[in-house]
Amino acid sequence: MSNESTTLLHTPLHAAHEKLKARLVDFAGWSMPVQYASILAEHRATREHVGLFDVSHMGRFQIRGRDAGRLLEGILTRRVDDLPAGRIRYSLVTQDDGGVLDDVLAYRHSAPDDGYLLIVNASNRARILAWIDEHRPAGCEAVCTDTTCDTAMIAVQGPHAMQLASRVLDTDGLASDPRKLRYYAHATVRWRATNVLVSRTGYTGEDGVEVILPSEFAAEFWDLLTVTEIQGQTATPAGLGARDTLRLEAAMPLYGHELETWCDPWQAGLAFAVDLDGRHFPGSDALTRNRSMPPTRQRVGLLLSGRRAARLHCPILAGGEPVGEITSGTYSPTLEQPIAMGYVPPDWAALDTELEIDVRGSIIPARVVRLPFYRRKK
Repeated sequence: MSNESTTLLHTPLHAAHEKLKARLVDFAGWSMPVQYASILAEHRATREHVGLFDVSHMGRFQIRGRDAGRLLEGILTRRVDDLPAGRIRYSLVTQDDGGVLDDVLAYRHSAPDDGYLLIVNASNRARILAWIDEHRPAGCEAVCTDTTCDTAMIAVQGPHAMQLASRVLDTDGLASDPRKLRYYAHATVRWRATNVLVSRTGYTGEDGVEVILPSEFAAEFWDLLTVTEIQGQTATPAGLGARDTLRLEAAMPLYGHELETWCDPWQAGLAFAVDLDGRHFPGSDALTRNRSMPPTRQRVGLLLSGRRAARLHCPILAGGEPVGEITSGTYSPTLEQPIAMGYVPPDWAALDTELEIDVRGSIIPARVVRLPFYRRKK
């Protein structure tokens, strides 16, 4: 049991985490499980079988109305007016100088008048909600509703995740079987007299789904996921610790680490998430200028020698002189070697460049490598 402040928000699965004796921490104002038994065991279970993650702290905004698409077109770096119904698109929100305010997922609902769902980072929920309101065009007929506290969001991730989700949702043989979903697609499934949104997305580098359902059904759904056997095994609840090591192996950027207002999408290696032609949104003019200029820094992957992991803000050195900074680092359970991401000037970003990391006074040799560190077998 934790001694967290009573002011922290609780997800609909808080009691389940306490029952499992999870170590709970304050994460973006939410009481969240960082681990249950072992980060290593939870990481490996996700890579080898199925990991279950409570991600209900992520912000969820329903955007509906005649001008829902127009509203999002005016704030997102990526076009959504051409997004087919039932599909999802990764995008960014940028400020006027092109700095990243958040990275988001935009879902296009199946019925044209049902608008969009926007998933935002927990730490940026209030900021992005205010940003949407501030950048609403005159006469815009769209309503943005924050449904975060009315719903739960559960990630089912791993090589057997799709089989587990299909069995628990009891969709075998139906057109809505989640195993038939394409990557970055979603569908609504009827379960226990309620609608459940199932998307083939995740933040672990594995196959799987993220499920959004009303809060009152969350505990029952979670319990079913934890007791249903697939390949003779049950799924493993996993906390924020394993979620971080998994996403880092997959080189997925994390807001507050690889993404911040001090970097733009070009520096972060996210050019695919920016559509500029014929569009205007906060930061579009700056991004247009920056696109034709050499970047001052680039996100890189680093393999470290030995077993000591680098952490956030550790200096990156070249010839003993600081050239950059670590944004994320861990000991990779899959590679059995320390890995990290960070930003360095382009002259030091080429593959196989030899660098050093200052880890609390110890100088650790490192080498620039291709990202991601881990790619699942298809």
